Amino acid sequence: MKRDAPSDIATLLAEPWRYVRLEWNDELSMLRLAMRVTPIQCYSLAAMAELHRVRGWIAANPGVVKHYVMGSDVAGVFNFGGDLSLFVLLIRARDAESLRLYGRRCVDLVWWMETAAAHGVHTVALVQGDTLGGGLESVLPFHTIIFERSAQAGFPEVLFNLFPGMGAWQFTLRRAGFAVANEMILSGRLYGADELHARHLVDRVVDDGQGEAAVLQAVRTVHPRLRGTLAALRARSLAVPVTRESMLDVVEQWVDSAMALTDRDLKLMERLARAQLRKAGGAATGAVEEIKRLELECAWHDEHGDRGGDRAGLGSLLAGRTIGV
Repeated sequence: MKRDAPSDIATLLAEPWRYVRLEWNDELSMLRLAMRVTPIQCYSLAAMAELHRVRGWIAANPGVVKHYVMGSDVAGVFNFGGDLSLFVLLIRARDAESLRLYGRRCVDLVWWMETAAAHGVHTVALVQGDTLGGGLESVLPFHTIIFERSAQAGFPEVLFNLFPGMGAWQFTLRRAGFAVANEMILSGRLYGADELHARHLVDRVVDDGQGEAAVLQAVRTVHPRLRGTLAALRARSLAVPVTRESMLDVVEQWVDSAMALTDRDLKLMERLARAQLRKAGGAATGAVEEIKRLELECAWHDEHGDRGGDRAGLGSLLAGRTIGV
């Protein structure tokens, strides 16, 4: 039963969130977060900033949130992963430092999920639509992963010669082993929910429309034995460790891979970004280039204070450059 939020979380819920929607279940101490990112449902810098604020609040208020559930408010899409529109702009501008900044933000996001059990939080992902690349990477560290049957997922980066992201190999290896990781990452194809379940990447597959009930069932099962479950999950992380340092090392390889992309690769990436815009219904939302420029300026400002806006290259980032959306 959903009840009024206690005063110590009411402030968090009342904040003017733009890209996330929060719900609180007092009976289960469960915080539910649904993402709706414009113009494309992906891990944009602005969306990640809001996720960091929510998760930072959870970490700063231990014991309040015992279950964290993440889903999507975009029909047919969980998350398209990396911000392809931003990548094209940065690669064409030869701005490797901003690509590194983006990669570090992704690592911070995934690392919070990896260490959630140590902070007393059980995590559940509900996937009700397509999740690609970094979207799938962000799902794999969750303790419980539920897919509705029509959902699909995969790592398509290899199709345009981009190195898979920060957690693709590590978390796929942990859940499914080398053979599955090698197959999925190098093939670049999409896998259906039942295929992912057969490969042990998904804990449960339910019929479309049954995901919400499956989340409640999963949380209610864990809730009475939460301390023991979290202890077991912490032990699992120790037995098959993923380190933040290893993911940061992958960021460097990812940046090198991105900066080596050809014009043909970038045009293919642009085509995929346009397709994502159409599917997410965001094609009419302003100038994508301008949105990405502002998001980047804000991210650098957060990184370095007022000096962020003075970085050489930001002012000319969009000069003569478009991504065709």
